[in-house]
Amino acid sequence: MKVILNQDVKGQGKKGDLIEVSDGYARNFLLPKNLAIPASKENINVLKGQQESREYRQKKELEEAQLTAKKIEEIKVTLKAKAGDNGKLFGSITSKDVSEALTEQHHIKIDKKKFVLPDGIKSLGTTNVDIKIHPGVVAKLKVSVEAI
Repeated sequence: MKVILNQDVKGQGKKGDLIEVSDGYARNFLLPKNLAIPASKENINVLKGQQESREYRQKKELEEAQLTAKKIEEIKVTLKAKAGDNGKLFGSITSKDVSEALTEQHHIKIDKKKFVLPDGIKSLGTTNVDIKIHPGVVAKLKVSVEAI
């Protein structure tokens, strides 16, 4: 019997997969627990429509991420911090600080978790910070740190 999975089933497949299982397994386990629905023509058409809409949505998100990456690569964020005589900062600039400055200065809101800044910025000057906007889309933001 062919069924369409409503949820991930270990050893069978992922949600939305069209699989062939024995009649007893489908009737006694998958269907009563709402893990799957029978693969009728209507259900297959609904599945295809859902897959097409998911692909369209992913394509739109990728395009938006690429546009945002282009904008980010053209701008520069300036932060001010206290520093010693040799150019070392007292403390460090974190991804939260950079995210807030980007929102404040350029009105582009990006979550602090998307910034690749493992140890923070600890010296004066300009630093390139990677931002993972979308899987496969990474933007480089110029961050300038100046002394107060």
